[in-house]
Amino acid sequence: MSLPYEPDFQVHPLFPTPVVTSPVPEAAQLCLELKAVIERRMAETPGTQHSNLGGWQSSWDLAEWGGPAALRVLEHAKATADRLTCDRDGHAVRIDWKLNAWANVNGPGHGNEFHTHPGSFWSGTFYVDDGGIGRDPGLGGEFEIQDPRGVAPAMYAPALGFKMAGGLAAGGSEVISPRTGLMVMFPAWLSHAVRPYRGRVQRISIAFNLSV
Repeated sequence: MSLPYEPDFQVHPLFPTPVVTSPVPEAAQLCLELKAVIERRMAETPGTQHSNLGGWQSSWDLAEWGGPAALRVLEHAKATADRLTCDRDGHAVRIDWKLNAWANVNGPGHGNEFHTHPGSFWSGTFYVDDGGIGRDPGLGGEFEIQDPRGVAPAMYAPALGFKMAGGLAAGGSEVISPRTGLMVMFPAWLSHAVRPYRGRVQRISIAFNLSV
């Protein structure tokens, strides 16, 4: 039986998850300086192993050895977090953010498995050198984000989605392609990974956490 009218309804897009992209001013010069500092650090110190699948990851004290360029990028992250964070009444707040940051250098086939960053509010990454991905997205290395609503919609009916903003990705993943000079920020609890890089050179990034 068909209805003799169109149903009237209102969709409430509840529980949004902010994923932020932000170009950093004067990124070209900052990236040149950071690349030199990070490559020198990689030559002098062994890497650490956390979520990285291959590649080199520095210790989490980048702010202490990264120089003025690193501090400039991290201040951009703090300023962005200030604008995106409020109290539970929606009022602006200014927070003395605590920060830890590290560098990542990935070569052919390297990536990061899915993980979160417990104990922080915001997390993010800044692409120092995208390894050519900006010109050729086929090189992979995408930043992949899992749907925090869970996988059930895709498991039950993978061909169906919800007809609303953000509804087509229900139960799946979204990806952001790296681009030199771009910063990506997201809630620290959001599960994320880096897909394998298929280029022939090195791609370099900075990752950071902001806590209170």
